Amino acid sequence: MGLVKKFMTVGGATLGSRVFGFARETLMAAALGTGPMADVFYAAFRFPNLFRRLFAEGAFNAAFVPLFAKEIEANGVDGAKRFSEEVFGVLFTVLLLITIVMELSMPLLVQWVIAPGFSDDPVKYSLTVRLAAVMFPYLMCMSLTAMLSGMLNSLHHFFAAAIAPVFLNILMIGALLWALYTGADPAMTAWYLSWSVLAAGVLQMAVVYAGVRHAGISLSFKFPRFTPNVKRLLVLAVPAAVTGGITQINQLIGQAIASGKEGAIAALQYADRIYQLPLGVVGVAVGVVLLPELARALKAGHMKEAGNIQNRSMEFVLFLTLPAAAALWVLSDEIIRVLYERGAFTQENTTVVAAILAIYGIGLPGFVMIKALQPGFYAREDTRTPMRFTGISVVINSALAISLFPILAERGIAIAEAAAGWINTVLLFITLHRRGHLTWEWALFTRTLRLMIAAAIMSVMLVYLSDYWSAWLAPDASLLHQLTALGGLVAIAMVVYFSIAFAIGGADIGMLRRNLRRKPKA
Repeated sequence: MGLVKKFMTVGGATLGSRVFGFARETLMAAALGTGPMADVFYAAFRFPNLFRRLFAEGAFNAAFVPLFAKEIEANGVDGAKRFSEEVFGVLFTVLLLITIVMELSMPLLVQWVIAPGFSDDPVKYSLTVRLAAVMFPYLMCMSLTAMLSGMLNSLHHFFAAAIAPVFLNILMIGALLWALYTGADPAMTAWYLSWSVLAAGVLQMAVVYAGVRHAGISLSFKFPRFTPNVKRLLVLAVPAAVTGGITQINQLIGQAIASGKEGAIAALQYADRIYQLPLGVVGVAVGVVLLPELARALKAGHMKEAGNIQNRSMEFVLFLTLPAAAALWVLSDEIIRVLYERGAFTQENTTVVAAILAIYGIGLPGFVMIKALQPGFYAREDTRTPMRFTGISVVINSALAISLFPILAERGIAIAEAAAGWINTVLLFITLHRRGHLTWEWALFTRTLRLMIAAAIMSVMLVYLSDYWSAWLAPDASLLHQLTALGGLVAIAMVVYFSIAFAIGGADIGMLRRNLRRKPKA
């Protein structure tokens, strides 16, 4: 299967999950708006989500996949199975201990880490503690799911791991519909959502385990032992865990600062959900596919192929994220109004969230490029360098967020996250290039400039059309008219951008066709 086809497989599954995520957030906005219960739920949910990224996706996509691929290369599937069982035993035990400690420490964690601003409100503080306690075991389920997903990705079975997250959105949508149907108050709605998160974690783990069994590997639990392979995994995983959770770390810092203003946490979350669509579909697809592809090429000694894979991935990222970033900047008001402005979500909420979304749009290409650059380090079993750059970006994010929040409120936090993301991207790019792991291509540079021109022309067109169709996009227009107008803008923008990009040489249909057909070298 060609590189682009693999991106499309993972990206398509992720797109399905993100579409359900939109439906979930639309129902959330209608049920809770940016009120105190929305703040409480999102604050409680952010914490297990952070640890999921730190101990699961970041650590195991970065550390486990290259080692698993090496075991397959050296000892076949049986050796990879033994290695997986060794890791599973240690991971399960460590996660169980972490979960117990965190559950017992939850009151202190909410007071000092999750939402310090809630300490002055006993009701919000107490409910946040209890909701976080219900949802924290989700970490354990998702960490084990991440390990199983890494096995599937290394075996070139991408779909099951990519589709699993859709079940979280489906169960949360079910909880919201039940709350709206029964007329539950906001506090009870938050409880329904919390239990649906825990149930989704169990279901996602079951789906991915079924995929592993289907791929021909069945795991049995072994008493935890720190074998040389497990020790090597831990050496790689600790810095990778920090690096993989950079976005969540920065968002947690922003959340802690934003907890001092009512509605700020929810506003950031609603904007985050929108830009997570292109970030997830493109960034996650590239990150998931690129790591095992690079690891395979490097283990086989195909250095030229590895460099080509890295550059073509960057090209693919820029091809899709530059127009998405431009559209988020230009259409932020219209997007938020159409998707969220109803029920408890007011016109004032739209103004605030749209401003945040526009800033996130500027940061989007940087956020996604991180996903395309980090595998260049991880595939070479270097997880420390990205961790150092992560530390730098966290310091920058914290300093900017603390400085800008008193002046710009939520927008200051968004600016801090976007700036930190771009700085991280620049550091990763320069280091890969200086080490000779990234080949500078003037053709890629000139194509990027042409893609920027195509995105700029598309933006001008969107400004004109959004003004021309303003009556259909107005708050008092029917939802059908709003959706039709927004869908029309998106469709026309895609036609204009892709037509210009191919016409002026920003993209090459021959290159895409070759990558669709490309087979891995033996």
